[in-house]
Amino acid sequence: AVTIDPLIAREVDFIRGPGTLPSGSQAIGGVVSTSTGRIPTAPPANGVAFEARGGLNSVSRGTDGAVLLDAGGGNFAIHADAFKRHAGDYRIPGGVQTNSSYSSDGHAVGGSYIFDSGFAGVAYQEMAMTYFIPGIDSAKVKNHIDLHQSKWTSRGEWRVGEHGLDAIRYWFGATDYKHNEINGIGAAAEIGSRFKNEELESRVEVSHLPFATVLGEWRGTAGVQWGQRNLSVAGATEPLLAPAKARNIAAFAFEELELTRSLRAQAAIRIERTQIDGTGAQFPSSFLPPPDQPILFPVDRSFAPVSLSTGLLYEMPAGIVARMTLQHVERSPDPIEMFYKGPHDTPRTFEIGDPNMTLEKADTAEIGLSRKRGATRFEASVYASRYRNFIFKNFTGIRCNETFASCGTPGASYDQIVYSQRDARFVGGEIEIEHDVAPLWNGVWGLGAQYDIVHATFADGGYVPKIPPQRLGGSIFYRDEGWNARVSLLHAFAQTHLGAFETPTPGFNLLNAELSHTHKFSKAGLPIILTVGLKGENLLNADIRLHQSYKKDEVLQPGRNVRLFASMKF
Repeated sequence: AVTIDPLIAREVDFIRGPGTLPSGSQAIGGVVSTSTGRIPTAPPANGVAFEARGGLNSVSRGTDGAVLLDAGGGNFAIHADAFKRHAGDYRIPGGVQTNSSYSSDGHAVGGSYIFDSGFAGVAYQEMAMTYFIPGIDSAKVKNHIDLHQSKWTSRGEWRVGEHGLDAIRYWFGATDYKHNEINGIGAAAEIGSRFKNEELESRVEVSHLPFATVLGEWRGTAGVQWGQRNLSVAGATEPLLAPAKARNIAAFAFEELELTRSLRAQAAIRIERTQIDGTGAQFPSSFLPPPDQPILFPVDRSFAPVSLSTGLLYEMPAGIVARMTLQHVERSPDPIEMFYKGPHDTPRTFEIGDPNMTLEKADTAEIGLSRKRGATRFEASVYASRYRNFIFKNFTGIRCNETFASCGTPGASYDQIVYSQRDARFVGGEIEIEHDVAPLWNGVWGLGAQYDIVHATFADGGYVPKIPPQRLGGSIFYRDEGWNARVSLLHAFAQTHLGAFETPTPGFNLLNAELSHTHKFSKAGLPIILTVGLKGENLLNADIRLHQSYKKDEVLQPGRNVRLFASMKF
């Protein structure tokens, strides 16, 4: 599960192009970076900063709230935050989606020592979550997840500013994650499987000062990253994933050359060494998918991914920025993709890993245009990716229960999948645009539009499974210093490009609306910002199914919802 709650996120960035490689090679399409401020980099301007956020929703009688506090002065700064969410089963058109309730809560504390040329800090965070899994068979047994994570992090920066060095930065994290997949509640509860993940990660990077060359000004960063992950999944009677270990060490570099005031060239390289130890499964017969119990054997594999990326950024007139990126990215398989064997309650799949997997490789070309300011703002891109040994969940068309011997028996409830590799090609594009049409009252009104599509096929012409359909949308908005209003309509087309054993997914229309007011005032010398808003979601109460969901044929997304939200900060 994703264990960063949006309630405590202060900033979310999406990184594409060469800038992704210093973070890792696991996300070929890009990296999502979330900033929480749990390790302060400077004391708050007024010595203290506080924010409270919260909301209510009608579709599940849900409540949520969070508080964030920063304080400090001189050489020290501290941070604390806490959040909580709770919701019942959500309503859908014509009824209720049973077994869809959830609750979660978490807290964190952190502090930093701050000096003239940098900072060093540490933080501790903890969260717990219980969420029920909708679906016909899952609802019958009250299937749900009980999750807990604790994490220590440390981060620091020394801005050297001499001897050719700009800054030295470090990151460190230690995570203890576990969740139980449980059937039944109270005294009747039985743990079906128990996931554990213990992870250590660290990174050190050095950025050099800009220096002049005959081609232009050169600046960049280089560093090393190390990580270790211990993973296991215990089943009701035997391990679904025997203890496995993945160790990774990588060296990376990112450089940018300013060729002219308008043209920049970027390049990055990442060289890794990954060692994966675990227990693989071999089947007595050559028949796949297998109905018989596998023979287990120790596996010790090493991989050496090498990833390269280069790009150009050109600042055109009127604030338009054009970019072009070429990249070759290699990814090691995950221990779950190699070693898992047996039922997975949440998606109701019976999964079989392949210990003989090789590197997944992708060559991508992307062109984009963007404009962040002005009366007309937009972001657009088109891309093409060619994968070699693309890793995916290959549905076999056979159903199983809890054991290999049950595979193929009538009435079984788990879809059998085999982790597989095939060459594939992805082609897609997306555009989002806003235009301020004219002044109105004390502000401006405008129109917006969006469109996205991805077409993914295997080398033999078959479709890659679980690919979202194309979407087209539009909106009308108004904004001024205190008010924001928007009405948007998004149409998702039917998905009829189907992978093996997939079923078509009908299209839908999603109508949303939002109105919020922000009031700024001062109290006891502190500037306070208060925001109150109302948001309507799926106002047409449409039947919405997501093609990428493993349970989309039996689970609808929430129906009509009205959410009241508010925030206050000073």
